[in-house]
Amino acid sequence: MVTKHILGTFDEALASLRNNVLMMAGLTERSLDRAMKGLFQRDDDLCANAIADDEEIDQLEIQIDKDGVDVLMRFQPLASDLRRVVSAMKLSSNLERMADQATNIARRARKLNRHPALPELELIAPMHAHAMSMFKDSIDAYVREDVQLGRAVVPRDEKLDELNRVASRRLIQRMAEDPDQLRGYLNLMFIARHLERVGDHATNIAEDAVYAAAAEDIRHQQFVASS
Repeated sequence: MVTKHILGTFDEALASLRNNVLMMAGLTERSLDRAMKGLFQRDDDLCANAIADDEEIDQLEIQIDKDGVDVLMRFQPLASDLRRVVSAMKLSSNLERMADQATNIARRARKLNRHPALPELELIAPMHAHAMSMFKDSIDAYVREDVQLGRAVVPRDEKLDELNRVASRRLIQRMAEDPDQLRGYLNLMFIARHLERVGDHATNIAEDAVYAAAAEDIRHQQFVASS
């Protein structure tokens, strides 16, 4: 049986911090899901719900920051315990920014919903699927302290970047061919960019998960994406 080197109250504080991060992750996933369904289903109510979610997510980030600082001051944890606290605080920051992207997508979707649907919306679907897959795997890597899964998420960001480039080239081409729909194509370009940013934040979360679990800083390392 392993002897715990820190008081049980630290374990409780860390568990509370972790639970708040997981709650925040769940709300962020819901917000992104609502925003994208609002876009694909042309549902303004879902868009409004995604935007409304942002306040609760912002408040959770503030609470996690406050609790994290309190844990650091009260317990002065060392080594792996310190990494877990710091990583939880960094995760909450990335989740808050993901939620901002959901709000941005929802606002763009509402603008698109005022006009006839554009066939080019199909360019967004594979980006959405890829970004959400990265997001869910990065959170799983954090929850399970799974170093291999965390490392595997990082190179997948290049695929999302490429999907964004393809979508942007196609939408720029359509702007030239159909200038009457310029605003619609621009809104789709922005939505693609927001999804690309979701992938960036998922990458950050995966890197923090690896650091928390293994004390390994994998930022800026070169990875080969699997096919």
